[in-house]
Amino acid sequence: MSESDIKKEPKRKFALWIKNSTLELVEQEYKKDDCVSKSEFIEKAVIFYSGFISANKNEQYIPNVVSSTIKSIVDQSNKRISGMIFKLAVELAMTMNIIAATHNIDDIFLERLRGECIKEVRKHNGTLTFDDAYKWQKG
Repeated sequence: MSESDIKKEPKRKFALWIKNSTLELVEQEYKKDDCVSKSEFIEKAVIFYSGFISANKNEQYIPNVVSSTIKSIVDQSNKRISGMIFKLAVELAMTMNIIAATHNIDDIFLERLRGECIKEVRKHNGTLTFDDAYKWQKG
C-alpha cells in the first residue's frame, strides 16, 4: 500500500482505554511532532512501536535502513581521511629526505631521538605541535 493510499484509507472510531498520565503525555507532545490531532499522534506511535517490535523479531528491519546509511558515511569519511593521510605522508617523506640529505646524524643519536620523540608524543597525547618541539629542543 502506497503512502497516498494509506492517507486515503478511511478511519474508524473505537473506544480506547488509556491512563490519564499517558493521555497527558500525548497532550504535551502531539503538537511538537506536527500532528494535527492526538489521534494522529497515537496512530503514528502505534506504527512506530510496531516497527520496533518487528525489529526485535526480525533483525533486518532497522539494520538494513541504518547500516547502509552508516556504511556510506563511514566509506566517505574513510576516503577523505585516507587521502589526507597520504598527502601528509608525502610531505613528511619530503621533509625527512631533506633533513637526511643535509645533516650528518649517526645511528645511535637517531635511535635515542626516536625514543625521546615517542615519550614526547605520548606526553602530548599524539598532538605534538611545532611549538612543542621547539620548546623541547630549546630547553
